[in-house]
Amino acid sequence: MYIDFPNISPIAFSIGKFGIRWYALAYLVGIIGGWLLTKKNIKKYNLGINDEELDDLVFYTTLGIILGGRLGYVICYGGNYFLKNLTEIFAIWNGGMSFHGGIVGVIAGLFYFSYKTKRPFLMITDLVALYVPIGIFLGRIANFINGELWGRATDVSWAVKFPSGGYIPRHPSQIYEAMTEGLLMLIILNYLWKKEFIRKHYGIISSLFLIIYAISRIGMEIFREPDAQIGFLWKGLTMGQLLSLPFLILGLYILNRSVRKQ
Repeated sequence: MYIDFPNISPIAFSIGKFGIRWYALAYLVGIIGGWLLTKKNIKKYNLGINDEELDDLVFYTTLGIILGGRLGYVICYGGNYFLKNLTEIFAIWNGGMSFHGGIVGVIAGLFYFSYKTKRPFLMITDLVALYVPIGIFLGRIANFINGELWGRATDVSWAVKFPSGGYIPRHPSQIYEAMTEGLLMLIILNYLWKKEFIRKHYGIISSLFLIIYAISRIGMEIFREPDAQIGFLWKGLTMGQLLSLPFLILGLYILNRSVRKQ
């Protein structure tokens, strides 16, 4: 017995002729939610970041997500398409964002913020990493609603028949990723953040974010159908798995450095 994909419109609601898509709404709610929770966190633990600096922090984070996510997709997943259609590089409303690219963009934005405010870089990345999983969770749910990035064919009883997947029973890999990369990581990081030892050792939360995400993504890619324009790569690995390996290595390095330094 399989599950037929629910008939859900990719547009959450409309304002006149302007439709708000679930994917855009996921980004919006994730950013605003992270903003409010970070503000509460700063006040609770007296982290010394004022409202103006927090606004700047949110701005650079958002800019990094958009620019890094788009460029990452163009470079890693676009193939030759964008070389032949240069104007499409800027058409983010047509879809196409890379999470790995988004993280690189966020790191660049936070590095500039750290330099500008003269605050410890890893303290800032720890603060932001706490609530990024909210955006990941909502983004993967939006992927499911859009019927995209579906999983590989399977005969498990909870398999879903996606219209764009040829009505073949497939793993709902978007849900798997939402639960592991999103919800599970959110719970783990915020539980550890309550420990004073973790808060005082800058970089531990950031490193665990990279490690948990990389391990989750590498594992969940086993159930996810590779992008059609890329397929399987070296040793049967997918692009998502290969891009996650540097994140895992970087996370382990930062964790080791943070603990030993303190």
